[in-house]
Amino acid sequence: MSGSYFSGIFGKSPVKPLQEHMEKIVACISEMIPFTKAVLTGDKESRDKHYQNIVDMEHEADVLKKELRLRLPSSLFMPIDRRDILEVLTMQDMVAGSAKDVAGLICARDMQIPKPLAKNYRKLIKGCVDAAKQAYVAISELDELIETGFGKRERKRVGRLLFKLDMIEQRTDEKQDELLHELFKLEQELHPVNTMFLYRVIDKTGHIADRAQRVGSRLQLMLAR
Repeated sequence: MSGSYFSGIFGKSPVKPLQEHMEKIVACISEMIPFTKAVLTGDKESRDKHYQNIVDMEHEADVLKKELRLRLPSSLFMPIDRRDILEVLTMQDMVAGSAKDVAGLICARDMQIPKPLAKNYRKLIKGCVDAAKQAYVAISELDELIETGFGKRERKRVGRLLFKLDMIEQRTDEKQDELLHELFKLEQELHPVNTMFLYRVIDKTGHIADRAQRVGSRLQLMLAR
């Protein structure tokens, strides 16, 4: 990745790399949908292909993160603290890391999702993707916030976007609880070790939406200053 590329970005907008990083995170998380479909249908070749895509995009996002940290000026002539940008960046990075953890665990153990859990697990994954996309929509408003000097109207608009993100994350929590209850009812039919790892997969999957919501929480703190 060339220095001229990043200098060009920073010349236009100090938050542009942050937005591009989140865009890459969304692409990474979105791969969880075809990955999950392959897991549920038993298509291991497709599953492994999508897992590799997740790994590759998480790595690309990591490169963007490191470049941003290295090139972010120590002081910015804008109403936004350098530390705030770095903290949002850290939260964004954790979203992709959670997806890679889930997919990696499933592939490493060659796990299958029991059919009674399949429908709600698909919904949980979709909720996680929706949460990441909504976080990206909110982060995409940073330029407008800065241009308006964090004006009241734009603050309200971003506040509504963050409220929607909170609602999406809340629904994923509810879907996660449903899955855990369904798994509990299946425990007697499953191997104990497989059951334990299924609980871990469901828990780690929920982390994706939770960490997307934390991106919004960090942005909310920026608005409150």
